[in-house]
Amino acid sequence: MAAESLQRAAADEGVEITVETQGSAGFERLAPELVDAADAVIFAHDVEVREKDRFAGKPLVDVGVKAAINRPAELLAEARAKAARGEVAAPGTAPSTPLDRTGEPGDHFGTRLRKWLMTGVSYMVPFVAAGGLLIALAFAIGGYGINGAPSVADHFVWTEADSWAALMFQIGGAAFGFLIPVLAGYIAYGMADRPGLVPGFVGGAIAVTINAGFLGGLAAGLLAGTVVMGIQRVRIPPVLRGIMPVVVIPLLSSAVVGFLMFIVVGKPIAEAQQSMTTWLGDLSGTNAVLLGVLLGLMMCFDLGGPVNKVAYAFATGGIAVADPTQASLEIMAAVMAAGMVPPLGMALATTVRGRLFTPTERENGKAAWVLGASFISEGAIPFAAADPLRVIPSAMAGGAVTGALSMAFGSTLRAPHGGVFVVPLVGSPLAYLVAIAAGTLVTTSLVVLLKGRRTGGPGRPAGGDSTPAEAPAEERVAAAAAA
Repeated sequence: MAAESLQRAAADEGVEITVETQGSAGFERLAPELVDAADAVIFAHDVEVREKDRFAGKPLVDVGVKAAINRPAELLAEARAKAARGEVAAPGTAPSTPLDRTGEPGDHFGTRLRKWLMTGVSYMVPFVAAGGLLIALAFAIGGYGINGAPSVADHFVWTEADSWAALMFQIGGAAFGFLIPVLAGYIAYGMADRPGLVPGFVGGAIAVTINAGFLGGLAAGLLAGTVVMGIQRVRIPPVLRGIMPVVVIPLLSSAVVGFLMFIVVGKPIAEAQQSMTTWLGDLSGTNAVLLGVLLGLMMCFDLGGPVNKVAYAFATGGIAVADPTQASLEIMAAVMAAGMVPPLGMALATTVRGRLFTPTERENGKAAWVLGASFISEGAIPFAAADPLRVIPSAMAGGAVTGALSMAFGSTLRAPHGGVFVVPLVGSPLAYLVAIAAGTLVTTSLVVLLKGRRTGGPGRPAGGDSTPAEAPAEERVAAAAAA
């Protein structure tokens, strides 16, 4: 969304811009000659910008993703003004973490906390996807009883399907074992940069040991980041600074975090986690449906953003155990079903009422079919970015319907990802598909109704479709947006 917003604003103002997006799947680096030719750089990011030294010596505008979405023209103007003045950020003046470096004057503790948690969750999700899909394949080949198979390190037969199923299950289980430590480690990383990794991972591993679960991982990451930030504020003699990041900080922070997790906060958090698990296991009838509504709303509120990720992490944490409860399996099913609705709803809307959408949106609608079927809620972001007041409420309504129906039908799911491709692993699969279809129809109907009533006619100019004229050298801007 940040990249598209900057590109549209640049096209409107005749500014030449090239965007490098950075995400958990990796990134394609801008060509060195393009960076050299750029007059200024914009960082729009909520997590660490990787290899930022490539942009050293350039006038820099450093903000959060929200700023690039809401006021791209101001950022371009600021970048051009800095380039005209020849203003370059002084080396060594940037704070150590991206959260302090965003440059947003309105950033407060709540905003910073959200960014810290998002950093941890964004690094955790690939482990969830890899481990979950391997476990799903294992169940598809060997059945649910495969979790009782002996270790494949001691017993593996090349010609037996059950051996391959056990191998995939045990590899997936190993990947799942990293979820809480990775979550905690990268929350601490978001707070304190690399010195936070060691105590964060240690605290996360302790959370697993004492059965503190997802809540324990959150607490361990926040504790680790806080402890490291506190140590970093202590004035150290120059002779000792060389050993601080390698020896002193890992030693002291791990000891403090370990003590707090084992002795002080770990047991209460573990008890809270157990109480929540028991409460979820007791949910039935109306209460379960209301939980499905809430989870559906969360999954569709920001389409892959912090609220979506909290609901998703809550669901995956419930099934990342040896013997998940029925309620945990139902929650996972509801969360994945609701997350598929926004892109599917927008894809269907562009099919049945294409005149309400720009040519670019109709093309995005074709891709949204595949993205929605694959449980990639971000497929609806191009539509939400262009028309948030109509698209997001429509998506939330459809997600709430799907979540409620999924819980009411008692559909279950043991795979944390995969979309329609893991429907064979769903309990009550036909009812599950009915829930997804119902939510998709609700989203489509609402967005078509709302767009049909807007002022200004059925269509609107497709911002960004035109190619700007060749911009003069002084107006060229390169932007790096890290999501």
